[in-house]
Amino acid sequence: MSGHSKWATTKRAKETKDSKRSSLFTKLSKNITVAARDGQDLDTNFKLRMAVDKAKTLSMPKDNIERAIKRGAGVGDGANIEHLVYEAYGPEGVALIIEVLTDNKNRAVSNIKHILNKANGNLGSAGSVLWMFSQKGELILNKTSLSDEEELQIIEAGADDILIEDKVRVLVSKDKFAHLRDTLQAQNFSIADSNLIYLAKEHVDVKDEDRLIRLLDALDDDDDVDNVYTNANI
Repeated sequence: MSGHSKWATTKRAKETKDSKRSSLFTKLSKNITVAARDGQDLDTNFKLRMAVDKAKTLSMPKDNIERAIKRGAGVGDGANIEHLVYEAYGPEGVALIIEVLTDNKNRAVSNIKHILNKANGNLGSAGSVLWMFSQKGELILNKTSLSDEEELQIIEAGADDILIEDKVRVLVSKDKFAHLRDTLQAQNFSIADSNLIYLAKEHVDVKDEDRLIRLLDALDDDDDVDNVYTNANI
């Protein structure tokens, strides 16, 4: 079982709430803009296709999506957005990876430090945490269970692991991610979400799960923070 499944479930639920829509659309736009720098063709740019599909799933207006793609092509202020990865420690020494998309690095790091300090956490040095994680492709299916036949289909398509949480979660190596996603779509599996994630190689137990989840929520609520990963078993 991978780490932070309980919080990941909570995060997916938060994304559907209207009160979070404005902040969510801002983050989705940044993802699209950064992905579009590698080309605006959805057929050849896998990251852009993932970002646009996620935006559509979460009901982001078409005009917003098109503007975000144009910014990635150099029209507007999209060139100012940086993708940054911070390594950190949370309460009880748990490891954190914090992905950031920001047009103001100083603001982003200041806010992250403030949030971490309030939870007795701190930023780590480069390389202090990253080695504890591997990068994987993650597919969330619109299913809560699988038949034996469906499970075999997914494994034969290249999946590394299948987890049953609030929905079916499929993990795959980074180099097979695009192939698996396209194959499952061709086999009529409905994909709720797909992302490149950082997955902890080993997981640690924490005594105060609620405290850690409050920290993860606070980081996730920051407009510059795109994703947060932990090696905690929650």
